[in-house]
Amino acid sequence: MRFCMVTTFYPPYHFGGDATFVQGLSRALVAKGHHVEVVHCEDAYRLQGRGQPVAQAEQDGVVVHRLRSPFGKLSPLITQQTGQPGVKTAQLQAVLDRGFDVVNFHNISLIGGPGALRLSRAPVTLYTLHEHWLLCPTHIFWKDRAQACDGPECFTCCLRSGVPPQLWRYTNLIQRSMAHVDALLAPSEFTAQRHRAAGVAAPIDVLPTFSSLEPGLSVWRASGERPRFLFVGRVTASKGIVRLLEEFVHLPEFDLDVVGEGDLRTELEERYGDRPHIRFLGARPQSELIGLYQRVTALILPSLAPEVFPLAVLEALACGTPVVAHDAGGSCEAVEKTGGGCVYRSGEELRRMLSALALDGDLRETLAQRARVGYEKFYSQERYLAGYLRIIDAIEKKKGASVVACEGLSENE
Repeated sequence: MRFCMVTTFYPPYHFGGDATFVQGLSRALVAKGHHVEVVHCEDAYRLQGRGQPVAQAEQDGVVVHRLRSPFGKLSPLITQQTGQPGVKTAQLQAVLDRGFDVVNFHNISLIGGPGALRLSRAPVTLYTLHEHWLLCPTHIFWKDRAQACDGPECFTCCLRSGVPPQLWRYTNLIQRSMAHVDALLAPSEFTAQRHRAAGVAAPIDVLPTFSSLEPGLSVWRASGERPRFLFVGRVTASKGIVRLLEEFVHLPEFDLDVVGEGDLRTELEERYGDRPHIRFLGARPQSELIGLYQRVTALILPSLAPEVFPLAVLEALACGTPVVAHDAGGSCEAVEKTGGGCVYRSGEELRRMLSALALDGDLRETLAQRARVGYEKFYSQERYLAGYLRIIDAIEKKKGASVVACEGLSENE
């Protein structure tokens, strides 16, 4: 089959797990003999004020279209304000008219907004819910840059969060655009329920994502080494990194590695960088993550905003690394399903769990085995692809039956 992935960010022009997943899915489909093209907005990456990313070898069979407009950074801003592809319409339509069997939209916030959904000409059109962007202008239900959202006050929240208010959200643009989508793919039950409760009309299938990491044998050694824990993600307030560092100030017997970039990176490194047991490692390529995961006692996911389904959790489980996750949205679903970690709800619970893992090697090993076995059982690449293709097949059959029924009705008339 011929697939097209539409996404705002794509490696190396990216910041987070959604782009990493799109690349992993694209490569997996190519490996299965499918043709895959990806279209993304390079101008959106530059809008964030970042320089040229480190080039990556792309000899993976995936055809990548990187949209660049003469309007530069103004192009994604037009999309953000109008909910439409704007000056990118012709470029985007030219790619989508290349005769695809499936068009899969991912993060479309700056490449086309809801208006991009009507441009698909494919027999099957999918939309993967990597974030809560359909429901929240900040994408993550993080209110006023200070707390998890406790109720809709979107206009004032946007102003306080530095997000330009979007008047199109007060129209029926999203509802009209959903009519062009055959199915939404939700990585977690939490995300599916949240969208259903908000009245999103399109069918929603729960299809948990997977990790592209391919770890070998674990290299973790407990004896003679200090307990070391790991944070992987955006270094920003909604991820709970501030509260986590505050906890570790009082846990000098444990080491913490912080992997990732974000708006708080410089400030937090200046504040905590002189602590010998806390290390800021910055962003790390996928090739280095396996070693980082496998050498730590556990991954800590301290998110405060309700997560969709963090890629870091799946990466850790794939590497046989226990996960200690704060109870925030879809963060804990994989932990609870596999039994490969613990879920905490307070600082006291977190400290107790970290101590138990650090002092009890047998407990850590039991959780590690559950993590790896559970990942293979519920979240492997093969399992995802089987479910993904099954959903596509079901949509094709349903549409085919509808066409036959309509033709039969026409003949009877």
